[in-house]
Amino acid sequence: MYLVVEGVIGVGKTSLARLLQPVFHADIQLEVFEENPFLSNFYADRKRYAFQTQIFFLLSRYRQQFELTKHDLKKENLVSDYSFAKDSIFAVLNLDGDELATYYSVLNALAERIPEPDLTIFLQVSTDAAMERIALRDREYERNMDRSYIDALNNSYEDHYRKHPQNVLTIDTSNMDFVHQPDHLNEIIHRIRAALGIPPFQPELPFSGIGKSVL
Repeated sequence: MYLVVEGVIGVGKTSLARLLQPVFHADIQLEVFEENPFLSNFYADRKRYAFQTQIFFLLSRYRQQFELTKHDLKKENLVSDYSFAKDSIFAVLNLDGDELATYYSVLNALAERIPEPDLTIFLQVSTDAAMERIALRDREYERNMDRSYIDALNNSYEDHYRKHPQNVLTIDTSNMDFVHQPDHLNEIIHRIRAALGIPPFQPELPFSGIGKSVL
């Protein structure tokens, strides 16, 4: 079983992936984003550094995701805090013209070798809540994060999963704290089990912070 946690910057992808790992007795794959030498410059001047940043991420994500072809998913579960599809969500927002065309030529050559997840858990969040969580984790290169960029990225995520709803479980986390509230985490786990048909799971509980799944 291959599970992916997705969502906008600051939504809590890595935190949830870590919490799900022991629940599903899984290995874990975390995105290595700190190695991108263009990232800090990108947040300071997105237009100038967008192409370099995006191509570096594409190749880095490809190398890491290609390792999944060597991972015996028939014997071991795997939880990841990002999907390969994530890369194109960012690219469409940050690139245009010849740069975007060049990006897609590279992407299309790589994508067919990447395995698809059994379920993507898409964590929705309001832009305001995302900004609060970004501020709380206080990464140096995110301290001057532009709210308009996060809002645009949030909309891009929503648009992507509206167009590609297959094997996607959508959960609104704007009013959730699954890190510190066990009942919130348990509700997410129940929803995942139900989406995959894995017992034990219970009927969905009435909780305003959780959206409908799309399968």
